[in-house]
Amino acid sequence: MFIQDYSLRKHNSFGLDVYSRYYVCIAKTSQIKEICAEVRARKLSFMIIGEGSNILFSRDYEGLIIHNCLQGIETVSENDFEILLKVSAGENWDSFVGWTVEKGLGGLENLSLIPGSVGASPVQNIGAYGVEAKDCIVQVEGFTIPGYKFMVFQNEECKFVYRSSIFKGSWKDKFLITAIVFRLQKNPVFNLAYGNVAMLFKKKSVQNLESLRETIIEIRRSKLPDISLFGNAGSFFKNPVIRVSEYNKLKEKWADIPSFPEGEGMVKVPAAWLIEKTGLKGFREGNTGIWPLQPLVLVNYGGATGKEILAFSERISASVFENFRINLISEVNIY
Repeated sequence: MFIQDYSLRKHNSFGLDVYSRYYVCIAKTSQIKEICAEVRARKLSFMIIGEGSNILFSRDYEGLIIHNCLQGIETVSENDFEILLKVSAGENWDSFVGWTVEKGLGGLENLSLIPGSVGASPVQNIGAYGVEAKDCIVQVEGFTIPGYKFMVFQNEECKFVYRSSIFKGSWKDKFLITAIVFRLQKNPVFNLAYGNVAMLFKKKSVQNLESLRETIIEIRRSKLPDISLFGNAGSFFKNPVIRVSEYNKLKEKWADIPSFPEGEGMVKVPAAWLIEKTGLKGFREGNTGIWPLQPLVLVNYGGATGKEILAFSERISASVFENFRINLISEVNIY
């Protein structure tokens, strides 16, 4: 059932040459109980992955990699205004977003070109350009490995917060997501509030879902490295959330420090700005470095090990703390 000594090079977006002791691909939900029974019987440690776009392996994995390969999109219900779609967790995220745009369904277009699988979207509560996955998620379906049964989490039960959820917290590696139900709009309202999206979108000859997706893709490609050429995991760090009182003290020294409201008495500070102000933007050390056009992206220029990338990320965090007394938290899962 399990493949031994399996290369994970194609299953992590950093392109690291690491191996797992065992590997299995789940292509049908009917396989899940059998696989989980084997895991329990053999007392194997395990890790669930999709496309490996948000993980840094600092060493080989000595347990079982469970690769979620479930495919399929189906309509749950619809009316004149909206549609509920059930999407299998192994579907490619950007391909799914492109499909929704082609169908004229709005809600996810601002999340175009984010790497990874559909199953990762609720775990990470992926977000970009003023939109988060939680805005469209109705429920998350899956299999609880401790309870050995299928379960459904409604949106409010997922405890979505900035770049996290219950599946990244107390249910991490305990819940194998099989499908997500999304609510999408047939008469979409465009979200243009973030950054320079509105300005670039209005330059398009036609303003519709397709051109908004094009705008988002153009912005991302102008800032981010081609993952087929330079291994990376997108944004490596979360934008830190700090108290307004702390922010005001920083503003006394750094008058241009930007911020965004994040609940009562809190603000979010761009991690990219913090890194750039330390003077590390574009810095390279050996085979790893910071992408010159986006300080949040750490790059494997070729031949880097996971340990090298991890040490490099820790150096960046230390520099930011030294300058701002702010702790950067990794958005990437590190093993």
